[in-house]
Amino acid sequence: MDLQANGLRTGTDGLARCAWCGDDPLYMAYHDREWGRPSSDDRYLFEKLCLEGFQSGLSWLTILKKRENFRRAFADFDAQTLTGFGPADIERLLGDAGIVRHRGKIESVLNNARRMCELRAEAGSLHAFVRPFAPPPRPSRLDWAGLRAIARTPESTALSKELRRRGWSFVGPTTVYAFMQAVGLVDDHVAGCWVEGANG
Repeated sequence: MDLQANGLRTGTDGLARCAWCGDDPLYMAYHDREWGRPSSDDRYLFEKLCLEGFQSGLSWLTILKKRENFRRAFADFDAQTLTGFGPADIERLLGDAGIVRHRGKIESVLNNARRMCELRAEAGSLHAFVRPFAPPPRPSRLDWAGLRAIARTPESTALSKELRRRGWSFVGPTTVYAFMQAVGLVDDHVAGCWVEGANG
C-alpha cells in the first residue's frame, strides 16, 4: 500500500489505520482508543496540553512511552496539587530519568497548573473554555495530503493566543492544534481509517 498516496497502513489485524501510528502496539492502541475522541475530563485535557508541550521537538511515541512516568512525576496532572510544587520539586523532576528533563517544560507545567486553576474559577472548566474554539465540521473527508498540509489553523491560533494572553506557556498554535486533534476538537483520521468518524 502506498502510504504517501492515501496515508493508511493495514495492520496484522486487517484494519486500515492512519499511517502515522506505524506498527508499534502502544501507538496503534493510542490511535484506536484515544486519539481524536472527545473528552470533557479536565484532568485529562490538562495532561494532554502539558504533554503536547513536552512533545515539542520530539516524537509523540517518545512521550507516550513515558506517559505513566509523567503522570507519577506530576501528581497525575492534578492542577491544584501542582500549584504546591516549588523549586525543590523542579530540581527533583530534573533528576527524574523517566520523563523529559527540560527545565523550561517542567516549569511550564507548574505555571500552567496555576493558570488552569484561574481559568476554572472563571470559565467553570477547561473543557468549557476550549470547546467554543472547535471548528465547524469539514465539508469533505480528510485525505492524506490534506492532513500533512495542516500544522495550525485559525482556531488553534486563536486558542493559542487566548491561552498565552492568560499566561500559559508552551501553547503555540502548532502545539495547540496537536492538542485539538488528540482530544477530538477536530477529527483528523484520514479517509479510509477504520476509526474515522468514531468521535461522533
